[in-house]
Amino acid sequence: MAKKKKKVVRYPINLNVGIIIFAIIFVYMLFSVYSYIKKDKVQFYQVVEGNIVNDHQHTGIILRQEQVEYTDRSGYINYYIREGKRASVGTRIYSIDETGSMATFMADNPEANVTLTDANLAEIKRQLSAFSGSYTSQDFSQVYNLQYSLEAAVLEYVNFNSLGNLDILMQQTGITFQQVKSPVSGVVSYAVDGFEGMTAQQITAESFNRTGYTKAITKAGNLIERGESVYKLVTSDDWSIVFPLDEKRLSEYSGQTSLRVRFSSNDLEADGAFSVITGADGLSYGKLDFNQYMVQFVSDRYVTFEVDTTRTDGLKIPVTAVTTKDFYLVPVEYMIQGGDSSSTGFMKEVYTEQGTLSEFVPATIYYSTEDFYYVDMGENGPFKAGDYIIKPDSQERYQIGSSASLEGVYNINKGYAVFKQIEILNSNEEYYTIRKGTDYGLSVYDHIVLNADTVYEGELIYK
Repeated sequence: MAKKKKKVVRYPINLNVGIIIFAIIFVYMLFSVYSYIKKDKVQFYQVVEGNIVNDHQHTGIILRQEQVEYTDRSGYINYYIREGKRASVGTRIYSIDETGSMATFMADNPEANVTLTDANLAEIKRQLSAFSGSYTSQDFSQVYNLQYSLEAAVLEYVNFNSLGNLDILMQQTGITFQQVKSPVSGVVSYAVDGFEGMTAQQITAESFNRTGYTKAITKAGNLIERGESVYKLVTSDDWSIVFPLDEKRLSEYSGQTSLRVRFSSNDLEADGAFSVITGADGLSYGKLDFNQYMVQFVSDRYVTFEVDTTRTDGLKIPVTAVTTKDFYLVPVEYMIQGGDSSSTGFMKEVYTEQGTLSEFVPATIYYSTEDFYYVDMGENGPFKAGDYIIKPDSQERYQIGSSASLEGVYNINKGYAVFKQIEILNSNEEYYTIRKGTDYGLSVYDHIVLNADTVYEGELIYK
């Protein structure tokens, strides 16, 4: 039986204009999506109002008018006045018990076991808080200094409170001891460290090395030898802080006569008269002079503080957004409004076969001063170096050539990068504060390129 032949019928593909257009659009959309995915996205930043406050931390040495007093005999010492209290001339400061009978008497009388008052405890807490705020692990020796200071303070409080009650009783029992009074008026301190009498001009970089720094604090009840230092008197409320200055801070503080400083350990702010001095090693140091709050730091030699620079309000932008651009400088008096147009520009000389003519050239102004407009000098700018412009209603000519640069950012509100001039008021490592409300600058909520190095002016921006 013969096989039947299969007949294959081919249908022609009808390509009409609609299919072709659809295919082209489809391919274009695929290409656009691919290009968008592959293209690096430009990050942008929304301009906001803000401010920058720069706090610079320093550690300085406290200098005061200090007078160290020494004992003229050996014996057991007991104090009558607390650290940081003011004593007038003739005030009883301490007593020397050469025989030790006073110490025995106090040990035998239970009245001597006087507890600390609320004021005593508050002062001890203040010392602990101050230490906690300034302690660094690089200088562990501060812990021992604190230990000695607290031990001396506690013994001093106990002895002071006890002696006030036992003074009359000891006199009745015939116990004799030498009482020592203040030769001059001043604030009492029992910490003697060898810096007494040092002047600002004697300061060197080594003065700030606290590795071997010690304070001699005589404890109440201890046996002392003749000629030992037992206390000191600060005879003036005037005091100073001297601190190192690097080149950056020296430049920043230059010209300042007063600085606002904050002592975080004491929760205290003060204005100090500022000056720059030269130390004994030839280096520059800052010097702050105060006439109050000396008592709060009478037990300290080193102090950590912050300098508050001026708080600047304005628009806040990232440092990375800022770039520079060059512009032609065109005299202000050469600007003219172009015919029936509302645009402004300049009359530029044009050379033709008929001779020299002048034509109006519109120009975008990026910035202005009292004397000059800043005009684009790029390839798409209105001028080239050497062009001449004519002053309105005059035959005076000006040749384009002088230029200057401006700092600015790329504004992308319109979908492409447009240079906008900025005026920087203050800065830190991450942000600038710039003046707001300028004629050719930025406004709040403008969108700018986050990193100016990633774009060029006029580039289309894909957010």
